[in-house]
Amino acid sequence: MRLIEKTIGLTHARMGYISLQEAVFLRLSDIMKSCGYEVVQGGDVDIANITIDSRTVKDKSLFFCIRGLRNDGHTFINAAGERGAAAIIVDSPADAYPENITALRVRDSREALSYAAAEFFGRPADGLSISGVTGTNGKTSVTYFLEAIFNAWGHKNGLIGTVETRACGEAIDVPFATSTTPDAIELQLILKRMRDKNVSHVAMEVTSHALSLRKTDGIRFKTGIFTNLTQDHLDFHGNMRNYMEVKARLFKNSDFSIINADDPSGAFMIKSAAGETLTYGINEQCELRARNVSLNAAGVEFDAIIGGASEKFYCPIPGKFTVYNALAAIGAAAALNAPLAAIKTGLKEMKGVPGRIERVPNHAGINIIVDYAHTPDGVENILTAVREFTPGRLISVFGCGGDRDRKKRPLMGGIAGKLSDYCFITSDNPRSENPKSILDEIETGILPTDCAYEKIADRREAIFTAVTAARPGDSVVIAGKGHENYQIFADKTIHFDDREIAAEALKNRVRGI
Repeated sequence: MRLIEKTIGLTHARMGYISLQEAVFLRLSDIMKSCGYEVVQGGDVDIANITIDSRTVKDKSLFFCIRGLRNDGHTFINAAGERGAAAIIVDSPADAYPENITALRVRDSREALSYAAAEFFGRPADGLSISGVTGTNGKTSVTYFLEAIFNAWGHKNGLIGTVETRACGEAIDVPFATSTTPDAIELQLILKRMRDKNVSHVAMEVTSHALSLRKTDGIRFKTGIFTNLTQDHLDFHGNMRNYMEVKARLFKNSDFSIINADDPSGAFMIKSAAGETLTYGINEQCELRARNVSLNAAGVEFDAIIGGASEKFYCPIPGKFTVYNALAAIGAAAALNAPLAAIKTGLKEMKGVPGRIERVPNHAGINIIVDYAHTPDGVENILTAVREFTPGRLISVFGCGGDRDRKKRPLMGGIAGKLSDYCFITSDNPRSENPKSILDEIETGILPTDCAYEKIADRREAIFTAVTAARPGDSVVIAGKGHENYQIFADKTIHFDDREIAAEALKNRVRGI
């Protein structure tokens, strides 16, 4: 690539784009060299900025016309030209293009964006060992497990995911990013910053949305990890088959795939893998198998059988799902040639994962657990895990997000009703939907279970009521939002943290309020 001049380019941070792009002037042909394209108008030009938001276009910008869920970037071609775009990328013809602008046509603008962004930022992924984790549940936990192993191994590492993005333990600010897997431009900039910090290993969550929208197409993964596949995001994917096929894209682009063979979709992921594979599980004849599993309130202990040898592992996070998450991390670390001692130490010294089976400290003798579980399988896993160390009643507080997969609402209600002694059905992030309507749909699943329950649309009130009702020995599971510190309504987004609300409820309980 021809470097003409290094600059710092500031953009207006909107629609999920970062406020600072460490830009360089590159030739358009260099940026697009990994993409097949047709020159529709103009010639080779210098580029200093790439974007998919016409409002952030400035002089020497490369504007990608992306068809989104609400808007089509092709309708903003003239706006991009007026703001000084040097070139535009389209995947469908336009009636006319602004004068003095280069237009290239590609097969798929999203796909081209990922490869172009990688070239623009100097292909940072090529210098990193990236482990991508996909699955309905467990993605965040597995990335945290890997981060702990990398630390014990002595490698500088990065983390990209739902809770935060950081390098060498320090947060990388992505001010307006709203997705677990950042958009292609953000993602490549993050990887560049990690490479600049001499990071060698990266653990990254890879969502089905990201795979479907081609966000990671410009990255080759050293290891791809499959955790599980259960009902979620059907509002986006339409059906489970589509959801499964999208997830499988990760393993077509991974050197080594680590697959949960206990999951019914594991066989499909194995067939989809282009590189080597390693299967893990508890029940099946896996290459990496957990035996002699011991579960208690303090954590999990098990023997891992691999290659005929047995090694004992401990992780201070309770629940059977922790065994699966640990196996996934062990398999990936082994594929990366991590020393056994580092793997054991990393898992043993885990500090927990924010919003994942996270305890709210108290002296009332009540187990109060905040967890991100927001799918039928997730709710079943957390309630089953907490039941194992609950001598008293199991009380659940949960809801379902608005404008999302409605089919899972009665399923979650039914599971919570079967596994809880008492349920409080409440709001999650209602978004544009009527919160009470969401609660009614959840209720249709809980009714056949004969479980005692209450519907309280106000989430704060529901948490307060549950904590107040709990007695010593009881457990209160507050599910759905986990680490999130906000709640989204139709007309506003407010600060809301389940952990803070539960702590406040405990103080009021002690005071007798």
